[in-house]
Amino acid sequence: MTGLTDSGTLARLAYQGLINLGVDADLVMQRSGLNPDQLYQANLRTKFSAQPLFWKAAVELSNDPCIGLHLGEKMPVYKGQILEYLFLSSPTFGDGLRRVLSYQRLISDALHGQLSEQPSPCLTSYFTDHQYATSHLAEAMVLGLIRCFQSVTDNAFKADKVVFNHAPNTDIGEYERIFQCQVEFNAPSFQLFFPASLLNHRSLHAQPELLNLHLQAADQHIAMLQQQDLIGNVRNQLAGLLESGDTSLENVATRLDISARHLRHQLNVAGTSFQRLLNSYRHSLAKRLLSQTDEAISEIVYLTGFSEPSTFYRAFKRWEGLTPIEYRISHQVQPSHENPVSEQ
Repeated sequence: MTGLTDSGTLARLAYQGLINLGVDADLVMQRSGLNPDQLYQANLRTKFSAQPLFWKAAVELSNDPCIGLHLGEKMPVYKGQILEYLFLSSPTFGDGLRRVLSYQRLISDALHGQLSEQPSPCLTSYFTDHQYATSHLAEAMVLGLIRCFQSVTDNAFKADKVVFNHAPNTDIGEYERIFQCQVEFNAPSFQLFFPASLLNHRSLHAQPELLNLHLQAADQHIAMLQQQDLIGNVRNQLAGLLESGDTSLENVATRLDISARHLRHQLNVAGTSFQRLLNSYRHSLAKRLLSQTDEAISEIVYLTGFSEPSTFYRAFKRWEGLTPIEYRISHQVQPSHENPVSEQ
């Protein structure tokens, strides 16, 4: 799989929560590498690796060492999304929860939750890449989860106990005030306990007749994510093959352990083609090398996988309406001497 991503819904909820806390939400987003205008994009996915940057900025700008807990308290309830629809088109809360766990990738590629029903119901979860999963993220996510559960059960959901696998960020009394239950820390894994009776709870707003429609929508979204995975994997292979010059569809297919015919078909289903991805990658790489490095044009020709300088020049002029030299002159990034940034 390519780089792990989160649903843009999480970013939108966090953004609104920051606003409700009186924190500069735009600046927090910018520091984590996201333009706030992107929040309006349909099917937005953000990089899971940006989570530490987001929470570092949120702590600094709020001056709150327990920002995840308080942000979770102030975020809007997760509503109007496919997973909520799956809950409300299931006969009971338990049926909905089991079903939603099969589609949790719609929230985050990195999230893995499981339901254990004996001896008492317990939801456990972990993140694939622990280095990016901060304690603030865990606390905000769990609060968001509980409030979503309350929404789809007509406020019947109550947690019996919440167990975190990290140390507390503030006084335990503050956690108990917000979670309204016993809260423990430093456990081997996260656990959320709740009464067994809730598994059979039927929402007054349930519409089981819409289940197949909502399952179809969820399956379509999963298929879209799988198509994005394929495109990302092809681009990653191209990045490693450009210098060798062997950027054929057949070679990439071999590296992905699928047939060339199947790769061509899957890319067509995803609305693109191998040649389009190759051109797009070469285009973006050429622009980056011209604007952000001092590499000679002859070297950029080689790095972008063109066999002849003339072929590269013609392609670049077609892409940008400028020659590579003209593009470099007008787009070269000048290093700043006022605020040097050291690379760690």
